[in-house]
Amino acid sequence: MNLMIVLVPVLLMNMVFSQLAVLDLKLPLGDQPGAVNPEDVSLEVIVRKQGFEITRTYQEKSESLATLPKKDGDYDYSGLSSALVDIKKNPGFEDKKDISLLSEADVDYQTLITVMDSVRIYPAVIGASLVDATLFPEISLGDAPGAEVTP
Repeated sequence: MNLMIVLVPVLLMNMVFSQLAVLDLKLPLGDQPGAVNPEDVSLEVIVRKQGFEITRTYQEKSESLATLPKKDGDYDYSGLSSALVDIKKNPGFEDKKDISLLSEADVDYQTLITVMDSVRIYPAVIGASLVDATLFPEISLGDAPGAEVTP
């Protein structure tokens, strides 16, 4: 009986922690006819060796919104987060929840995970307390334009 009293709370706590550690990623829709609304604007973060580029694509036309070069040899994650917060405030993006991360072939895994965390949430002060506010929680992954795919 004592074992059950200890075991049940431990199992319940492990279930909650396993849910927090999972990121829900989506695959890009591809070139299926009728699958993409032509009036829909897609937001993309391109991860390159030189830094980040934030673009929006509308009816197959791509427009660069921001370019964030590396600072002292490291990616500017806080700059990326603040640029996305500014973009989220613009009309047309306030209700948008999806974003695409496009990376070059030689970008390491930890960089992608940190970029995913930067585009999903950002620290915000609400009522004198620091909370994690949501930016773009629905993340798709893909290859950067101009990136060479090696077999």
